[in-house]
Amino acid sequence: MNTIIQATNLQKSYAGQRVVDGLSLSIHKGECFGLLGPNGAGKTTTLRMLLGLSTPDSGEITLLDLPVPRAAREARIRVGVVPQMDNLDPDFTVAENLLVYGRYFGMKDSEIEARIPSLLEFASLTNKRDAKVPTLSGGMKRRLTLARALVNDPEVLFLDEPTTGLDPQARHVIWQRLRELTQQGKTLLLTTHFMDEAERLCHRLAVLDNGKLISQGTPRELIEQNIEPQVVEVFGETAETWANEFAAGFSQRFEVSGETVFCYVRDAQPLVSHLQAQKALRYLHRPANLEDVFLKLTGREMRE
Repeated sequence: MNTIIQATNLQKSYAGQRVVDGLSLSIHKGECFGLLGPNGAGKTTTLRMLLGLSTPDSGEITLLDLPVPRAAREARIRVGVVPQMDNLDPDFTVAENLLVYGRYFGMKDSEIEARIPSLLEFASLTNKRDAKVPTLSGGMKRRLTLARALVNDPEVLFLDEPTTGLDPQARHVIWQRLRELTQQGKTLLLTTHFMDEAERLCHRLAVLDNGKLISQGTPRELIEQNIEPQVVEVFGETAETWANEFAAGFSQRFEVSGETVFCYVRDAQPLVSHLQAQKALRYLHRPANLEDVFLKLTGREMRE
């Protein structure tokens, strides 16, 4: 496969604390690759190093066959970035934001103007061409930020939590646009806290915690390798009491979180039959998903 991004044994510390610890990644042309991890896992620091915005303490990076950070400027000409927070210029119209951003890449105004109609169509913002940014909804601003990242027709797109703060409808629109980009052969590197987003969009994923790579593979591989195939969630005020007496007998593994017991099983039928007779309890039977994997690998405790 054509490797677009290669990182080998990256190390980075701040104030004596190791935030990226021996990370190696290989990302291929045309795939959407996801970086998952709790707050402080090292995701944003990794993105900054891959872009040449932060220098690793040690390790090697190539981006589009160019060494980073030594040739980061040349590489970034061929890259688009969707930051975690929208940083659109509120004094400009939608079209003016695209025009000014394109100039940063040395593009001629005529070249940018020729691209603006297709970018606005891609972002479903054609009728907002002359609207000022403060008049846009959150979803519109996010789509404009995505369109802006494409103004230079990049080969690679870095997206740092691209749908945070959006309602479900806006998220689904962004997802569809990102699928279209990979279908066009563009390479996407994505960080997200939404496990359903990662499961829907990403061809492969890397799970980071405390700066280390702890698991990697396709969404299906991560689920099959790390978690039992079926999950039964048991709810109710007496769920913990029930778990202490019965859960181990029906589950390969179980966890108690508040008033919910998560039972991880290979065959759910005996447990479901038992729960049907427990009138004080409610339950949900479902297949294991990427969120189950994430919580098993990184824990359920809050990260600040």
